[in-house]
Amino acid sequence: MPIPMDSLGALNVFVQAAETRSFTVTGRQLGVSPSAVGKAVARLEDRLGVRLFHRSTRAITLTPEGQMFLERCRRVLSEMAAAEAELAQTRTRPAGQLRVSLPRVGMLMMPTLSAFMRAWPEIALDLDFSDRLVDVIEEGFDAVIRTGAPTDSRLMTRRLGTSRFRIVGAPAYFERHGMPRSVSELTRHRCLHHRYPSTGKLEPWHIDGVPDSALPRTAITSAIEPLLDMAEYGHGIACLPDFAVRTHCADGRLVALFDTAVTGTAEFRIYWPSSRHMSPKLRVFVDFMAGTLFADEPKG
Repeated sequence: MPIPMDSLGALNVFVQAAETRSFTVTGRQLGVSPSAVGKAVARLEDRLGVRLFHRSTRAITLTPEGQMFLERCRRVLSEMAAAEAELAQTRTRPAGQLRVSLPRVGMLMMPTLSAFMRAWPEIALDLDFSDRLVDVIEEGFDAVIRTGAPTDSRLMTRRLGTSRFRIVGAPAYFERHGMPRSVSELTRHRCLHHRYPSTGKLEPWHIDGVPDSALPRTAITSAIEPLLDMAEYGHGIACLPDFAVRTHCADGRLVALFDTAVTGTAEFRIYWPSSRHMSPKLRVFVDFMAGTLFADEPKG
């Protein structure tokens, strides 16, 4: 018969009594009365349906069943002690594999992920880049990063940050096609669009005074990285998250237009299965991403 977790204390009492061969000495070691030791052993025997000790007025000795059970109890208690030691070690230095699903735009988060790997080298990241809806629990992910509001009550969530959007194009593109002087002139330019894989709808540009339907559809992709490449190679103008184009704008590969006219933002959140105890490796990952990913994002 399986021994439930609440009987582990009884197993320890049994092992102590078997080693001392005395309820009195065992009680002294555990800080309880000899009768309490005897009652604990009796309850264990009742649960198992076997006699573990031969009792006399002078001593106790193990029955054959008790001897066999003693060896197994020692192994159980040894495994418990080892497990506690391992958990104590992870509390001081998180380690192990961490399986995370990120949107494909998450590939542009690699500088932050690389910084995490340097900070926590004993945590092995298993990263899945996909824009599809994933079932965090059924598919065995430790965490998922996505945009949008939480919809699964089985999950815990934390906001990582909000990224504004920027309209960008390459200097070579503007040399060939001219620099638009107002947002309304975007309707005469080559515009590059992102389509949500989950819905098939185009991501809006959120430009004050210009409806999305008026923007030409020169190219449409289901991932953001190709849009970034197309814009950088001078094929058109794109509306992309600031964190994806910040370095490109800073070093001159892209030029940003009409920043004050773009009102859209994207909120990124991290989700993980609801649990009373959050694993140390997941806790440091969530804290690191929340504190680092959008640390340089302009406020306002």
